Amino acid sequence: MKQLLLAAGIAASIVAAPALAQSPQTVRVGVTPGPHAQILEAVKPIAAKRGLDVKIVEFSDYVVPNAALDSGELEANSFQHAPYLDNQKTDRGFKIEAVGSTVNFPMGIYSRKHKSFDAVPQGGSIAIPNDPTNGGRALLLLQDKGALKLKPDVGFKPSVADIVENPKRLKFIEVDAAQTPRSLDDVDAAAVNTNYLVSAGLNPADAIVKEDPKGPYVNLIAVRAADKDKPWVKELVAAYRSPEVKAFIADKFKGAVIASW
Repeated sequence: MKQLLLAAGIAASIVAAPALAQSPQTVRVGVTPGPHAQILEAVKPIAAKRGLDVKIVEFSDYVVPNAALDSGELEANSFQHAPYLDNQKTDRGFKIEAVGSTVNFPMGIYSRKHKSFDAVPQGGSIAIPNDPTNGGRALLLLQDKGALKLKPDVGFKPSVADIVENPKRLKFIEVDAAQTPRSLDDVDAAAVNTNYLVSAGLNPADAIVKEDPKGPYVNLIAVRAADKDKPWVKELVAAYRSPEVKAFIADKFKGAVIASW
């Protein structure tokens, strides 16, 4: 009888083993509201077919998602481009690595008061994000369009202090990136990241200055450095970069968000 029970127990464990192996891997992914969150909703069913249970965690700013990832409150995040991640790692010592590119949100300059950037008056006020990479991105955009000139070799993080020529004597007001759409009622123009623009109900086609979609600002999926070679990471990136998700991005955002693959 003991032998029969032992054999039955072994058989039960063999039957249970595949069920345990098929249990989905929970992956908490930090995002900012708007397109990043919407795209992850499209990723979820694709990831589920690859054995991942994606839990979307929304954050209202650009700093906390990396801190939460570094501390182990998340398995991944998807909200930032490489210059921003590099800056965070340098400033805060986060042990986080990029594992796959996702989408690009071309930055634009928007105005509720002027139909063109040429119409912005002398001494006009321009709101820009107050973090170094996105604020620098806005200044580089304005330099590309001939509105100002920066010191040579400033890289991707110039500040207002690096402006050497400002023919219109523009006044720059630095605000949190998420607040730039709200600042439009108070300034002549504002540099707005497209993910915040879309969530504020504004139209990317209304930009009076628009960034070239090619460049270093493609967004990415990041994980802790210790996790970057784990099998679930490869599955998450593959789910995101699937044909189904690419089609969703094209249909949903009409060019305001551009897939990188």
